[in-house]
Amino acid sequence: MSVTVDDELWSAVGDPTRRRMLDLLLADGGGTATTLSERLPVTRQAVAKHLGVLHRVGLVHVTPSGRERLYEVDEAQLARAVAQLSSVGAAWDARLQRIKRIAEAIQRGQGG
Repeated sequence: MSVTVDDELWSAVGDPTRRRMLDLLLADGGGTATTLSERLPVTRQAVAKHLGVLHRVGLVHVTPSGRERLYEVDEAQLARAVAQLSSVGAAWDARLQRIKRIAEAIQRGQGG
């Protein structure tokens, strides 16, 4: 079973700060770098950089809102990421089941 993994996408969500930002954006229905920085232990500039990464991989889209930019989670891209993760998990479950069967066969062959 071959699973295609989007390395840029998973690199983006591999960062705990970015995952927390996605959680906050989903819970609040969107936010700005300023509103997110008020709820995270990083500077507004760091938040803006993290948002840039999330935007680049398509996990958030941005809308100008006065002097700020409003970020919202792209739910279709998030669903794609979840489906990809589920597929990777299923592939690893299948591999682990094969390893288990081999180990059990070896154990039976040794009289154990």
